[in-house]
Amino acid sequence: METLGLIGGMSWHSTATYYRIINEAVASARGGHASARIALQSLDFAEIRACQLRGDWDAAAALLVEAGQRCVLGGATTVAICTNLMHKVAPQVEAGIDVPLAHIGDAVAGEATRNGWGTLGILGTRWVMEEDFYAERLARHGIEVVVPDAVEREEVDTIVFDELTRGIVRDASRSTYVDVIRRLADAGADAVVLACTEIGLLIGPSDSPLPLVDSAEVHARELGRVALGSFEGAQGNPTAGGGLFRV
Repeated sequence: METLGLIGGMSWHSTATYYRIINEAVASARGGHASARIALQSLDFAEIRACQLRGDWDAAAALLVEAGQRCVLGGATTVAICTNLMHKVAPQVEAGIDVPLAHIGDAVAGEATRNGWGTLGILGTRWVMEEDFYAERLARHGIEVVVPDAVEREEVDTIVFDELTRGIVRDASRSTYVDVIRRLADAGADAVVLACTEIGLLIGPSDSPLPLVDSAEVHARELGRVALGSFEGAQGNPTAGGGLFRV
């Protein structure tokens, strides 16, 4: 079984989701007391958030590169960044490690493709919604995107950082997100990607007027398959060795 390197803590609430889903996948495949081999580097999100607020992406990248290198020193044969926004510095992380980087955008695009969804609405932090690093990754797989308007982007971003990354879940915020999803449907979205790994804590399929792609869930499921890549029960797995995910 391969050892996964997880760069987490951004926030720890969603990193816990990754840990659970990956281990559930391994336990289901192998049975008994089986669990995943994981080298986890859980960063202090306060340091990362400070970098984000001052726009110092080089400093943020350095923190993630160092964490990725520690994962590799811990035996990781594939590394993953357990957050959507910090894939903004994924190229720097990949350049700083000598093992594959499992990109969250590839997992999201794979889920959309399997379901025949060609246009995804994006809910996430403002950088994910407004900049091109995320949309371009989806475009490599033929996936188009639509995003909320400027006022809605501000609302979505505020809920992420003032509430969800602090473990706060409010019904009023859920209603706000549902309203935004309805407008994304009107704009042509076939489904919506929860492109912040904490949003799945707030909204689920039963809440949404459109199908949802929970980025944390689909990324973690793919990582579970990567972990099982060297196990005989996973023969033929196209993600074994991280091939799907190279940046």
